[in-house]
Amino acid sequence: MHPRALIVDDEAPAREELRFLLEEIGGVQVVGEATNGEEALLLLNSLAYDLVFLDIRMPGLTGLQVAERLRGSAGAQGARRPQVIFTTAYPDHAVEAFDLAAADYLVKPFSAERLQRSVERALAGAEAPATPASAGSAARSAPVPAAPGETAPAERSAQHQLVRIPVQKDGRTVLVEGDAIAYAVAARGYASLKLADDRVLVSFSLNELERRLQGHFFRVHRSYLVNLRYVRELVPDFRGTLVLVLNDRQRSRVEVSRRHAPELRRRLGL
Repeated sequence: MHPRALIVDDEAPAREELRFLLEEIGGVQVVGEATNGEEALLLLNSLAYDLVFLDIRMPGLTGLQVAERLRGSAGAQGARRPQVIFTTAYPDHAVEAFDLAAADYLVKPFSAERLQRSVERALAGAEAPATPASAGSAARSAPVPAAPGETAPAERSAQHQLVRIPVQKDGRTVLVEGDAIAYAVAARGYASLKLADDRVLVSFSLNELERRLQGHFFRVHRSYLVNLRYVRELVPDFRGTLVLVLNDRQRSRVEVSRRHAPELRRRLGL
């Protein structure tokens, strides 16, 4: 029996397009549609779904509010909570979405291939749900070694360092200069970039960003990559670890893991 899916979106064309793509990739049975968050919760309480494709900005309850209500819920008739895949035109809610244990975050428009990968990830997560400790594991895994005949990352950096990161914004691809990035934080296969006065989502893992940026960027924690040019203060916390205070508008604070603290001090000349 195919996994049962619910599509939640206030725009009919978006629901139709998603249904079409799911039919194209196969393996998923769409058995319900909702036009807002209230309808979605009614359907979710009446039938056990495996997947919920959830828009974020809708009249009434937002998709994030629906996901929050689902969190910790056993679902219809005691069934396991469905896996949530956000489908939205807005990339700026990804960190909040993954905080709610979303299986994936798709920014419209997306391809059938991208949707298929998302479905496979969600169904795999239904078999072995991610825990807070393992969330973001795709972005935190060890750096991929160079393939035979390929130049190692450090050597590539010396030859041609990529210092601009492509970001999708308002339907355009914007190239963000590396020096504009204060830090990056892992978000389960994606990464969120903190700029001086903005935050944007990119489809790179933290490992990939680390390979691209290098130079004055340093991995201070498995979840954080920091631009050392933004470091304003090093503050010890009550646990004996370090916290960086950055020179962005919000004076962001980033924790440094014990393992990375000695090398960080060396890089900063301390």
